[in-house]
Amino acid sequence: MDENRIALIGIIVEDLSATEKINAILHECSDYIIGRMGIPYRRKNVSIISVIIDAPADCISSISGKLGMIGGVNVKTVYTKGK
Repeated sequence: MDENRIALIGIIVEDLSATEKINAILHECSDYIIGRMGIPYRRKNVSIISVIIDAPADCISSISGKLGMIGGVNVKTVYTKGK
């Protein structure tokens, strides 16, 4: 079993119709999510979401990959160096 890592997944949503797909993916891994904050930036018509997750590295990569495949969504993930 992989050791869990803590990561921050930063999501910028440029196509607001993608939010349903994003929420479905995040719901699949809700047991791993420590916290989540979403900020709508109405002036630029985008939303910024930050998700803090404590999960195995392959699980984090999978979530990031699924999110990144959604059109109109940009994703970057930052991991802790250790535990």
